[in-house]
Amino acid sequence: MSSHNESILREPLVTGKDITYAKVTDDILLPVENKPNKAWWIGFILAALGALLWVFSVGYTFWTGIGAWGLNKTVGWAWDITDFVWWVGIGHAGTLISAVLLLFRQNWRNSINRSAEAMTIFAVICAATYVVAHMGRPWLAYWIFPLPNQFGSLWVNFNSPLVWDAFAISTYFTVSLVFWYCGLLPDIASVRDRAAGLKRRIYSIMSFGWNGSVKTWQRFEIVSLILAGISTPLVLSVHTIVSMDFATSVIPGWHTTIFPPYFVAGAIFSGFAMVQTLLLVMRKVLNFENYITMFHIESMNKIIMVTGSIVGIAYLTELFIAWYSGSEYEMYAFANRIAGPYWWAYWTMMTCNVISPQLFWFKKIRTSIPISWVLSIVVNIGMWFERFVIIVTSLHRDYLPSSWAMFYPTWTDVGIFVGSIGLFFTLFLLFLRFLPGIAIAEVKLLLKSASLQQKTKLIKEGHLDKEQVEFFRNSLTKYDSVTADEIKELEIK
Repeated sequence: MSSHNESILREPLVTGKDITYAKVTDDILLPVENKPNKAWWIGFILAALGALLWVFSVGYTFWTGIGAWGLNKTVGWAWDITDFVWWVGIGHAGTLISAVLLLFRQNWRNSINRSAEAMTIFAVICAATYVVAHMGRPWLAYWIFPLPNQFGSLWVNFNSPLVWDAFAISTYFTVSLVFWYCGLLPDIASVRDRAAGLKRRIYSIMSFGWNGSVKTWQRFEIVSLILAGISTPLVLSVHTIVSMDFATSVIPGWHTTIFPPYFVAGAIFSGFAMVQTLLLVMRKVLNFENYITMFHIESMNKIIMVTGSIVGIAYLTELFIAWYSGSEYEMYAFANRIAGPYWWAYWTMMTCNVISPQLFWFKKIRTSIPISWVLSIVVNIGMWFERFVIIVTSLHRDYLPSSWAMFYPTWTDVGIFVGSIGLFFTLFLLFLRFLPGIAIAEVKLLLKSASLQQKTKLIKEGHLDKEQVEFFRNSLTKYDSVTADEIKELEIK
């Protein structure tokens, strides 16, 4: 994408000395071209074991039926829909980082968009498995799509939000996959040009004949902007439609118009938290500190803080709406959430989603890698509990006390959820093994405008006064990829 003139006072997006175009390519392709290190193998083995648990648990569900889950006559939805909404939410940040930030010309997206896009693809795959599994008859899953008349009277009910889910998520997945793969083409071509033998043939097929000509780059930029324009409405539409699974019902606790914006904010919140979890590990294990800098980490923490605040306001608004409605059933549904048998889940949700993100108001916490990583995990735990609270506490006590029941997950429920996490990380680690985890071409655009190397050169040429230099030096003290000696060198000679 084309770059623009940037203030030399702004914090750098690429650090390190003697960074050249060739070095960027070498650094980012190192995990792809060399054998995986010990950390990758440990992570992959653990993730693969989780994926095997997923295969066994899902296979057992298909063989036995969804009676293998902890569902009962009152709680007909539980962990299956909780996990589904959780995974769809995690997939939101990839599209937001890739599409929305591209349209707004935010250069800090360039180092993190590739992994965020891959995360979207794998999260939606995990979500889709729940759609098929909770149908009860997975071999008839194709019935959710409009079919030719030769199949008989199988036209779906377009008034059902579950049908909207199928169309929204399949559209979201398709557009996200095309956007992700189009962005990969120049980098796959780089791998192809450096490979030999069978590996070269495979990457040659995958690169679709990319030749790096001016015309090719021009078309690449146009297609990227078009896909970004198409993807941006999906950020709002997909989780809005998922929220309508609940909002279009008449069940107290679900029947509320605040769900669409509330679900979208929560999805972006959990999605950015997962991106943070993945990137902080990736930058350390793959030595990407020069390309995923403290500026990226702090920017994502700010978004987590803002969206967490929006989610907190949504929680308070829900309580107000329940009270203001005057409906005793609605008021009881929320009283039951707060002080009923599942009170511990509600307060876990409130602590993780409302209180923990507010810690990012403090710069020391916002720029601390260990604390950022822990809080990103805490946020996703809280977002899982949010979906659990919305679904289970609204169902387990209905209008008839005689039908009240508690939900207790079985080993199959737990196995499918833990296994889906293993499946997700297996796919993500394979992605890092065979494809560049950072967009090489887009990082190279930053070298002459937003790199520490370029800004240092401008300082040495005397383009800043003493106060500006001091301001810039102070901003670098939080960078773990910039040494004290490098900061000391930034003085007007």
